Amino acid sequence: MNSSISSSEGIFPPSRFGSFESPGVGASSSFSRSDADISQNDETNLLTISWNQDYGCFAAGTSHGFRIYNCEPFKETFRRDLKSGGFKIVEMLFRCNILALVGAAANSSYPPNKVLIWDDHQSRCIGEFTFRSEVRGVKLRRDRIVVVLEHKIYVYNFMDLKLLHQIETLTNPRGLCCLSHHSNTFVLACPGLHKGQVRVEHFGLNVTKLINAHDSQIACFTLTMDGLLLATSSAKGTLIRIFNTMDGSRLQEVRRGVDRAEINSIALSPNVQWLAASSDKGTVHIFSLRVRVSGEDSVTHPSSPQGPAMIHQNSSTSLDPLVSANTGANPNSSLSFMRGVLPKYFSSEWSFAQFHLPENTQFIVAFGSQNSVMIVGMDGSFYKCSFDPVQGGEMSQQEYVRFLKFETKAR
Repeated sequence: MNSSISSSEGIFPPSRFGSFESPGVGASSSFSRSDADISQNDETNLLTISWNQDYGCFAAGTSHGFRIYNCEPFKETFRRDLKSGGFKIVEMLFRCNILALVGAAANSSYPPNKVLIWDDHQSRCIGEFTFRSEVRGVKLRRDRIVVVLEHKIYVYNFMDLKLLHQIETLTNPRGLCCLSHHSNTFVLACPGLHKGQVRVEHFGLNVTKLINAHDSQIACFTLTMDGLLLATSSAKGTLIRIFNTMDGSRLQEVRRGVDRAEINSIALSPNVQWLAASSDKGTVHIFSLRVRVSGEDSVTHPSSPQGPAMIHQNSSTSLDPLVSANTGANPNSSLSFMRGVLPKYFSSEWSFAQFHLPENTQFIVAFGSQNSVMIVGMDGSFYKCSFDPVQGGEMSQQEYVRFLKFETKAR
């Protein structure tokens, strides 16, 4: 094993800690310095942005530390600045005061091969993981810590930092990995050992599923909160596919466009009715999903053709079949009657709603309340937009905030 672990006394279940909405003020630690210590000439660069698990907050890693922002309503909750440098990974655990931090290359105190488990309530590090190679990603659950290296993934128990699992992956420089967050399911998705393959671990069931999702390299994916649905895109960036993680079957395929693009993020709405995707083409697309969700008739009527074992399951796989008839909300090409004659993209399912942004800027997207999406950009911008769930079309901008005021330098 190419890692070492150290911990302080006081590793507790994260639920015992307070909330970021009422952070401790004036705590003494190397992570704090007053605004007076920050020179007006210091340029603050944005290094990373990431959502928390329920899309209620996002974290921004900067060249001077990190900041946490609440989304509805939008406000900066707090920030921690330090003189030694910034963080390239800042991973939140819902709204509690536990963070996983990985230093940027220029950080003189916290190197990029070390993961810090930081408790902001106690203003101290409660655990460290040191590796021989650079950390590419960190994911948190209330009971697990997952560390992603370029070719390997380590899964640790949160309570005692004990190593539970090791997974070999294909080269994974972007640190692709995602987790389920329901307490009764523990599902992990990561790149497999072959191009275009996603490996899904159902740890509670001791089941591994290998899904050959695309012909080209996997670029982005996400799971539903229960881990039973997986949405994927490839480096080509034209198609997004939705799979059942239990049997690996493909449930739906939607098309972002015809031209190659880099998909920066994919989000699934909590009710699994909508999918959002952002790309370097400057457009956020909303797709209507044909995946049936809990609360529909087949859950409440025992006579529906589903096995009894499926009745108690949450959300995405609580019914059988998983895919309902297309209601028309997600338009197909008007030439779909010539399917099999024309190229495949003429019969693909195109986006239902769109919002246009500056091109060549990385944006990550999430769902807000009442048919809205939230978009955060590496240019320091935050947007909240709404879409018409019946008519679709161009989304309406409800809010725009420049949360980090700096000029992006041309490269």
